[in-house]
Amino acid sequence: MRASRITPARICGLLSLVLVVFSAWTLTAIMPGGIEAIAAPGNALASILFRYTWLPRLFAALLGGAGLGLAGALMQQTLRNPLAAPTTLGVISGVQLALLLATLFAPALLLYTRGLIGFLGGVVALGLVLTLAWRHALAPTVVVLAGLVVNLFLGALVVVLLLFNQQALHGLMIWGAGSLTQNNWHGVLYLLPRLGIGAVAATILSRALALLDLDDASARNLGVSLAWLRAGALSVAVFLSAVVVVKLGVIGFIGLAAPSIVRLAGARRLSDRLIWAPALGALLLAATDQILQLVTHHSAALIPTGATTAVLGAPLLLWLIPRLTMRRSGPPTKAGAPTNRARRPYRLILALAVAIAPVIVAALLLGPGAHGWTWPFALPWAETGAWRLPRVLAAGSAGVMLALAGTIIQRVSGNPMASPEVLGVTAGTAMGVLAVILIWPAASTLLTLAAGILGAFATLVLLAALNARSGFEPERVLLTGVSVLFLYDAVSKIVLASSDPRIQQALAWMSGTTYYIHLPLALVAGAIAVIGVLATLPFAAWLDLLPLGVPVARSLGVNAAFSRLLLLAMAAVLTAVATLVVGPLSFVGLLAPHMARMLGLTRAREHLLGSLVIGGLLMILADWVGRVILFPSEIPAGLVATLIGGSYFMWRLRRF
Repeated sequence: MRASRITPARICGLLSLVLVVFSAWTLTAIMPGGIEAIAAPGNALASILFRYTWLPRLFAALLGGAGLGLAGALMQQTLRNPLAAPTTLGVISGVQLALLLATLFAPALLLYTRGLIGFLGGVVALGLVLTLAWRHALAPTVVVLAGLVVNLFLGALVVVLLLFNQQALHGLMIWGAGSLTQNNWHGVLYLLPRLGIGAVAATILSRALALLDLDDASARNLGVSLAWLRAGALSVAVFLSAVVVVKLGVIGFIGLAAPSIVRLAGARRLSDRLIWAPALGALLLAATDQILQLVTHHSAALIPTGATTAVLGAPLLLWLIPRLTMRRSGPPTKAGAPTNRARRPYRLILALAVAIAPVIVAALLLGPGAHGWTWPFALPWAETGAWRLPRVLAAGSAGVMLALAGTIIQRVSGNPMASPEVLGVTAGTAMGVLAVILIWPAASTLLTLAAGILGAFATLVLLAALNARSGFEPERVLLTGVSVLFLYDAVSKIVLASSDPRIQQALAWMSGTTYYIHLPLALVAGAIAVIGVLATLPFAAWLDLLPLGVPVARSLGVNAAFSRLLLLAMAAVLTAVATLVVGPLSFVGLLAPHMARMLGLTRAREHLLGSLVIGGLLMILADWVGRVILFPSEIPAGLVATLIGGSYFMWRLRRF
């Protein structure tokens, strides 16, 4: 039989050659005399930089990549899940959040228990993921989806901490993006023994873990305690991940890329993957770091290596998703299934519309001031109208647009868990807007909006291209969308870690604040929301038929391909405008349609009207709560909505 041309050994050999070449190039380009310093060490500047900066950084990258590669291999084997990794299962986000909390509230603990705190944070995050997926027998898709949702939720908490403690946590922004910069050997000496302990533990468990290639019954018949084995292996994986994150920061996708690549290259046995995955992870991270040093050595901007690996790893995840075998226990749930329909739906919608009035009044006229809470109308209208009115109008308009977009996407895709946020449409919009903010700060609002719409369309095209062959399976579509969210997360971390003076503006916008909204922009957003409502309602008949499937829609005279394209284009425009107004962090597009359906608004027209009222109500309420709960500080409306929506998403996932 002809041997495969691509093997793990050949891939590692090629990467080793790349690493050697770029290491020599780096020494020559950014460290004059660096090559000579290797042969003749001394007290010259080049020799000192080589011994205490460049060389420790290279070894730290090798060790960190090896640790993450080994952790990813253990997770994939333990959960029988080719998409399992420290990043996709929320472990790294848990470690990061735990360390940020300790830095703010118990800094003394970090002197001796930094690793323990990170480990506990990773364990809690992974425990939450497994709890959400336990009812589904740890099915691969549900586990990864739960991990991605936990990542989003914990990431929102991290952004809240960064917003309120920017001075105290400024250095941790760079650490949080995965900077490998070293100025001594302490990092290497920290990593080496701990990763060695993890490697020994993985070796001890390897024989028992190999039995997980069999089904659970066969493994039990061979005397394996699956619960203890999985707990032990996942604990080792979390320990390895925490060790790397504590010392080097958040490094994305090495834990996914390395074991996945060696498996696809022919490493079928666990013993082979436990050798080649750490080797490939080490070489991937070290080579990426050397290339990045060459690219940025003439620039004052800092591009962290960890975030760069995530930018490279997100496309890998998108490439792996079509190759993932989905496990289904039954037919897909249709978003348009008419269940528990309200007896008088339009009376209910009118009641919701009336209920929004007191919320608007409270948001406009009620809140704390310099001397505590004020009675309604106590403040002069000139102050209230100039400051609060634009924010209320913008928040309500954005909520309406996101709710409309979410309803359209759920009904068109037949996927009750779909929304602009979960499918990555808001993330695509955000990347387009960020590109304009950083490349052309003086760009007009119209150009920024065009870039956002282009990003939203690109995301929808990507979703269609990757999922058309599979028939748009709900789980696969969700994984594709959240992969785009990971890509956006990596880009945003690079932006936050840079020294660009526009960071504050970008951070405020990314967090979903309405603080910078002025009345003309709020009026434009309100007008677009009204136009969106008037343009969407005539297509209610299509939205009733499309969830029933293409054959049914076609037999009733609906061109499914054209109608889907048109409706998704409308959803992209609505999402782009809403994201431009309140940023990319919000779950209103998921939450509002679900709440409307739970109230019995199941027909398309009722669903649209109920969702838009609930969406506007949620965003106005989130903006008001964010303004008053920690006054005079503010929690941006998008973050409040994300925390509420993320909690709902995790609760709903257990019933998915």
